[in-house]
Amino acid sequence: MPPARPATLDREVVPTRLLKSSAKASFDPNVALDYGAPIDPSLHGMSPQWSTLYGTDLWDDLDPARQAELTRHEFASISGVGIWFEMILMQLVLRDVYDDDPSQPHVQFALTEIGDECRHSVMFARMAAAYGCPAYGPSPRGRRLGRLFKTIGHGPAAYAAILVAEEVLDILQRDLITDERVQPLSREVSRIHVIEEARHMRFAREELARRAPQLSASERRRHRAVIAVVAEVIVSNLVHPDVYAAVGLDPRVARAAAASNEHYAEQLRSSARGLVRFLDDLGLIGGLSARRWRRIHLL
Repeated sequence: MPPARPATLDREVVPTRLLKSSAKASFDPNVALDYGAPIDPSLHGMSPQWSTLYGTDLWDDLDPARQAELTRHEFASISGVGIWFEMILMQLVLRDVYDDDPSQPHVQFALTEIGDECRHSVMFARMAAAYGCPAYGPSPRGRRLGRLFKTIGHGPAAYAAILVAEEVLDILQRDLITDERVQPLSREVSRIHVIEEARHMRFAREELARRAPQLSASERRRHRAVIAVVAEVIVSNLVHPDVYAAVGLDPRVARAAAASNEHYAEQLRSSARGLVRFLDDLGLIGGLSARRWRRIHLL
């Protein structure tokens, strides 16, 4: 059992603040973004240092145009996995507040979050289409596990999974917002997503801080295991093998290079440090589950 954390605020205080923030700073991507603007083939889809192949011989062998094309496909793939997990997230959150009083701020913010996620999913899909990328998504195994998790996931494991999916992407997107090597569309999509997801992550952290200390030792072990599996599925599915084929690379060779790329591994570890510290403080990383976190370079 981890040390007791400081008492959290009254449950409705944070959601009330987040609702006010949502009223001031929310976006309609269908209006705010120009999906029909010309795509400059020399610009990347995301900051190149976030490519799974950056720093490898395969990356160096690509000419600048193909490097840029690779990052557009990679960002489309990451966004496609984002759509998949947002669909899971929405069901988890709806089930969590299903029996609660809808006049309460925490329920109203949960519904606001779901509305945001619907718009984000459409935004990601339209961005990928603008780049001429297919609808990438997780592997068949990932989809099966996602279908199971959306049905039975609950409590701390559900909110921790939300943080895993959102916080790694958040760091990646913060890097590219001001990167002039990156497509304007990617930068604007990321700006909207970062602003709105900051509220979602605050809500998830508050719910986790409230609930995790109430877990028994056996419950804590179960939630640790579930969170680690979900993290592994998310991270291992971020970049679909077809991304590499799209730029003329052998997917098997490229995946092997990505798996052994220490630069990419450090990017993942760096992006997850705050999340790992938070979950570890709550006793939600440890024991056998830590092996999975290390295997996917989040620890």
